[in-house]
Amino acid sequence: MKKCTHTLFATAAMLLAPWLAQGEASNPAPAGKTKAAEPVMEEVYIFGQQEATHQATGAVHYLGQKELQRFIDSDIQKMVRALPGVSVQVEDGYGLRPNLGIRGVATERSSRIVLLEDNLPIAPAPYAASSAYYFPTPGRMAAVELVKGPAAISQGPYTVGGALNFISTPIVAQGRSRQLLLDATETGQRLHGYWSQRFEQGFGFMAEVHDWRDDGFQNIDRSSRHPGLEVRDYTLKLGYAKPGSPHRFEFKMQRADQESNQSYLGLTDADFHARPLRRYGLSARDNIETSHDQLAVRYQYQISDSSRLSLAAYDNQFQRNWYKTEGIDLDGSGATDADALGGYTRWSSVIQAINTNTALAAGGTMFTPATLLGLLHGKDTPDGVNIALRANNREYFSRGIQGNWQQRFQLGNSEHQLEVGARYHEDEEDRLQHEDAYRQSNGSLQQVSSGSAGTVGNRVQSAQAYSVHLYDRISLGNWQLAPGLRYEHIDQQRQRYRDGRARSPRDQRSNQYSVWLPGLGLTYSFNEQLSLVAGAHRGFSAAGNSPNADPEEAINYELGLRYKAGSHSWEAISFLTDYDNLLGECTASSGAECTVGDAFNGDAATVRGLEVSASSERQLGKWNLYGQLSYTFTDAQFDSDIADTDFFGDVSRGDPLPYLPEHQGQLSLGLMTGNWDLNLRLKYVAAVCVRASCNAFERTDSSATADLAVQYAFREGITLIAKVDNLTDSIDLLGRHPYGARPGQGRTASLALRLAF
Repeated sequence: MKKCTHTLFATAAMLLAPWLAQGEASNPAPAGKTKAAEPVMEEVYIFGQQEATHQATGAVHYLGQKELQRFIDSDIQKMVRALPGVSVQVEDGYGLRPNLGIRGVATERSSRIVLLEDNLPIAPAPYAASSAYYFPTPGRMAAVELVKGPAAISQGPYTVGGALNFISTPIVAQGRSRQLLLDATETGQRLHGYWSQRFEQGFGFMAEVHDWRDDGFQNIDRSSRHPGLEVRDYTLKLGYAKPGSPHRFEFKMQRADQESNQSYLGLTDADFHARPLRRYGLSARDNIETSHDQLAVRYQYQISDSSRLSLAAYDNQFQRNWYKTEGIDLDGSGATDADALGGYTRWSSVIQAINTNTALAAGGTMFTPATLLGLLHGKDTPDGVNIALRANNREYFSRGIQGNWQQRFQLGNSEHQLEVGARYHEDEEDRLQHEDAYRQSNGSLQQVSSGSAGTVGNRVQSAQAYSVHLYDRISLGNWQLAPGLRYEHIDQQRQRYRDGRARSPRDQRSNQYSVWLPGLGLTYSFNEQLSLVAGAHRGFSAAGNSPNADPEEAINYELGLRYKAGSHSWEAISFLTDYDNLLGECTASSGAECTVGDAFNGDAATVRGLEVSASSERQLGKWNLYGQLSYTFTDAQFDSDIADTDFFGDVSRGDPLPYLPEHQGQLSLGLMTGNWDLNLRLKYVAAVCVRASCNAFERTDSSATADLAVQYAFREGITLIAKVDNLTDSIDLLGRHPYGARPGQGRTASLALRLAF
């Protein structure tokens, strides 16, 4: 990966020349205030834009273009700190494969929340293999919508926490919109540009490119390889909406390719505290390549002023191959089972042994912590000991068709907004993996054998599902009620094979679920500014194809107050999630010594908390000031004792649920005057337990950071942005999964130029 900052700014100079030659505009637009294009296809939203969220019968939050442009983030982990109720498990420091949870659901690979782009499923295989190894590129999004509680009942299959919907750049309703962003740091650069136009005859298009490259912020022992990334994302939309016609059509084609030298291998605690940005040389060959293709077709028919029908079909294809070190083969027996560890130990157990000064036994030999640490530090592997690197090669598809009918009508003194929706969906994950053995000699890895395709993962997981939902927003005087009902029918299968690519059947298993999910949300308006918000709904997550696990089920409640008067608003909502059964699913990224794909019952658990959000804007003479607050308090614990399992460990009643901070929050402050726009955000996340037992080596650090962004508008459409993330250069231990202690990024400065015309 090569730096090309000079190329970016040379390009910027050429693009700037025509504007500078025209002279200064008489009334330059304030920084970050380019006009947002309005989408023609309104069903890309679950609920609506910012003003609509204040009318929601449930907890709904919206980040629009104004909020996203203040800090021009490309990392979703930074964006969602502004959304109360969202928890983050930091892994790579860039958010390439983020671990997000909502209201206490498991964070790992965002597998227990509904991920959408333009209100269509976007995870690689949300039913068959829910881990989101593909995630929409946040830097190209026009808005982010978060829906929780009964307001999210129209979405599935994971209804305990809620849904995160990414709104991609729309085709403008009329005229033309073009934008180019050039952003450079010391180690990388990002380019984002689009051209959107609508012609008088009704035809429109939007063409977009997002290119992000970085050499990384860590250093690999004894290697010149950069632990960085390359992400290339291209989107094309074609639309037709003839003026005066009730019919609208839109076609979307999107492709994203990624290559990053990322690893599951973290650090021991002692090494983290000595050099937190270090990476062991054993991970020097770790690399993931992915490609994602999406096709989507939409049709909208405005039946009347009060009735609308929407149809959409989508197809997502995703391929990934993550070649990375999985563990250490202490006795030379190798991985002997197609989907399990076989004869070696994951690095998570090695690092735990070093942290706790405990020896590991294999093949009648005791490996001392000093010997294990020596391997991490580059010493030669002893005879009979190999390092395992696995090619985690997988292919996915996710496709379906969905329809939505909305009808407004009057019934007596009540006004109704009825929504009826249905979806048929099918998805699949196909694994054909192999593993190579390496020895470490003179500090570098040397391959000693190559594995055959399918020997460490040869299976196909698939699912078919259909769902229907009814959701009615009823206005009756000061009351608004939103009863809803969702039905999901899910068939899940797993077929394992032997004989590599020949694939003779080995064994199979399956599960089937049919579930009704009711919910009710309500608001009561005390006056035009203040309202009561309450709701309850049944939450559900399927247990996959594992036959011995029960589905995840919970009853969810929320109660709070919402206030809005002009540009001032606040909201405080308490929530309670009462789990009948908490579900755990074994994946390689979980770091547990278990068989990948198996699910485990966590029995009863309780998550309770408080979400607070507030925003205010005020004009003081020539100064325009704003403030935004997001705060979440969470108390989450197991309600029963669980005998020692490969996933949850030995759990006692009252033990904490993993990766859920008790306190987290963000405060953003800004002021605008003339052509200047200054923005400061302060973030705090309390330490978390990463396992129920929560010993000294199963906790993260608390973290407090500050970011500053300064924007200056030279003239209308030309804005220079200087930004510093993590002003104090605080490098904390923010995660321990998959395999060891992991840092966030240190202080990072960037300079960007935004052209809007």
